[in-house]
Amino acid sequence: MSGGGEEEGTTLEFTPTWVVAAVCTVIVAISLAAERLLHYTGKYLKKKNQKPLYEALLKVKEELMLLGFISLVMTVFQGRIVKLCVPEDMMKHLLPCSLSSKSSLSGEESAPTGPDASLPHRRLLSEASAGVGYCTAKHKVPLLSLEALHHLHIFIFVLAIVHVTFSVLTVVFGGAKIREWKHWEDSIAKDNYDSQQVLKPRITNVQQHEFIKKRFLGLGRHSALLSWVHSFLKQFYGSVTKSDYVALRLGFIMTHCRGNPKFNFHKYMIRALEDDFKIVVGISWYLWLFVVLFLLLNINGWHTYFWIAFIPFILLLAVGTKLEHVIIQLAHEVAEKHVAIEGELVVQPSDDHFWFHRPHIVLFLIHFILFQNAFEIAFFFWILVQYGFDSCIMGQVGYIVPRLIIGVFIQVLCSYSTLPLYALVTQMGTHFKKSIFDEHVQVGLVGWAQKVKKKKGLKPALGGSSAQGVSTQGVSSEGGHTSGLQMGGFGHKETTPP
Repeated sequence: MSGGGEEEGTTLEFTPTWVVAAVCTVIVAISLAAERLLHYTGKYLKKKNQKPLYEALLKVKEELMLLGFISLVMTVFQGRIVKLCVPEDMMKHLLPCSLSSKSSLSGEESAPTGPDASLPHRRLLSEASAGVGYCTAKHKVPLLSLEALHHLHIFIFVLAIVHVTFSVLTVVFGGAKIREWKHWEDSIAKDNYDSQQVLKPRITNVQQHEFIKKRFLGLGRHSALLSWVHSFLKQFYGSVTKSDYVALRLGFIMTHCRGNPKFNFHKYMIRALEDDFKIVVGISWYLWLFVVLFLLLNINGWHTYFWIAFIPFILLLAVGTKLEHVIIQLAHEVAEKHVAIEGELVVQPSDDHFWFHRPHIVLFLIHFILFQNAFEIAFFFWILVQYGFDSCIMGQVGYIVPRLIIGVFIQVLCSYSTLPLYALVTQMGTHFKKSIFDEHVQVGLVGWAQKVKKKKGLKPALGGSSAQGVSTQGVSSEGGHTSGLQMGGFGHKETTPP
């Protein structure tokens, strides 16, 4: 008992107090620094009146709290887990690496004879010796070793951190791209400054309109297939032009707030994107389910980590193509119905242009794409740091390089093309989002709607006449959309374009 094993298994009872105090100080200092950073970031966002981003920060805190709870559960129950025993034959199937790789790796690890060469491995074995001995006595093996449990713990932590980081980078870069459109909004506002000039009747030749010429008269006018090909290619270059922005902006205003032609569409679009960011930054239960599914299918020889990289790649191209095609459809609707119109060319927003008539499905797809891409990158770096580049889990270079290229491509395309496209095109649904109102207006409307609903409940005999026919659905936050609200100075919900 006087050998190294006793020293490696030393408990706190025989550990110098200065070591315990020093380690605790470092851990607490790092934790407090991270907590203070999040705290002051939240105060800054509240000071800047960035409530959506502040709520997204709270979502990040929730994810970190979940990670802390996962860490606590794995730590508390690790002694019980390593004592879950199964027959040895059960551990020879569905392996991420072949048993021959394990044999060669064991030979390499047994070569060093110095006291420090295999210290980390001996320490883990020392900590897990009770579980191993318990299972050995039953002629079985542990279901999960302490070392494997520790590595899994690290992987979950790395995955969550990389996902949050990639989501933030995507929204920051995509938001920066969208903010470049502000000069388009300022230019339109300057042209519309003279209200009398705006209201002056004029005739617009539809076929000569720049939006129609770029989206209708070009490739794909007479062929649905070519139209989709055009949409696919357009997402890679000039995905949104000024003529697109002007046409879609006017269509939104004429549909949802005709009474306010000077409505700041760009500011509303930024607020809506910030609201959506709260969904993107979170890791939902179905994403964790995907992680479990991948870990199940990561079998030696299947190269699951490579083939699975094409899922977000294909989805991203499909989403970008669909969003571009929605713009083309809006142009086709106008061009096929009119040769010339009085006033400005106005497109008609509609949910019918989106998958299953639900524009918000695009947001969930983007959420999954970002998570899957972060998962791929996190898995790569975890293997690289934990097992090394030559690990059997890492695979061959021919599979590694394409994975990394696809990951970088997805991040760049999603940030600079797909996300800006999403922010603009999803405003072309039938309903507007509650972000159309400033925060204090949203609070006032919700309170007003609740009072109306209460009055309708107190006076059922009047058939809801006290509500004056106004539906409280108009200020419902369900799904982040608003419909059925008579907006007074903002106009009304549905308006047929002139």
